[in-house]
Amino acid sequence: MAEKHWYVVHTYSGYENKVKTNLEKRVESMEMQEKIFRVLVPMEDEIEIKDGKQKKVKRKVFPGYVLVEMVMSDDSWYVVRNTPGVTGFVGSGNKPIPLTPEEVEAILGRHGEDKPAHVVVDFEVDQPVRVIAGPFKDHTGVIKEIFPEKGKARVQVTMFGRETPVEVDFSQIEEI
Repeated sequence: MAEKHWYVVHTYSGYENKVKTNLEKRVESMEMQEKIFRVLVPMEDEIEIKDGKQKKVKRKVFPGYVLVEMVMSDDSWYVVRNTPGVTGFVGSGNKPIPLTPEEVEAILGRHGEDKPAHVVVDFEVDQPVRVIAGPFKDHTGVIKEIFPEKGKARVQVTMFGRETPVEVDFSQIEEI
């Protein structure tokens, strides 16, 4: 029996989950469980910080792509290729090229629970902000540095007549 490998399938953007569902149904109805094993839409946690509020969201790591673990044959290729929403395999010409073990490890390794979530911040350096909580509440200042991995920003505020840098959580500041 041929070896199973991971292949990358190109889909219409935004249809990744629909392709995953359709392909899993086709595998079952066409009895291809011996050749097509897993279908994966790689996702990662992302923390969005908007208006001082943190929200955890899932984000597609590779928009427009789905990973399929399968044994490549004419019939398994046909099942995947003719799934609604699939535009083709990633490869050279008409020949799909499997991912290397290193690529698979790098992608599947992203799903580890110990991996910190990616942070998206709607603040920028040199942006004026108001401190809305903590010891510097009601002070205004300008963001001088952003530390997304810590969820903090360094804000230059005026205290006692002089400029002072203070480190605050994103949840403690808002745009002016």
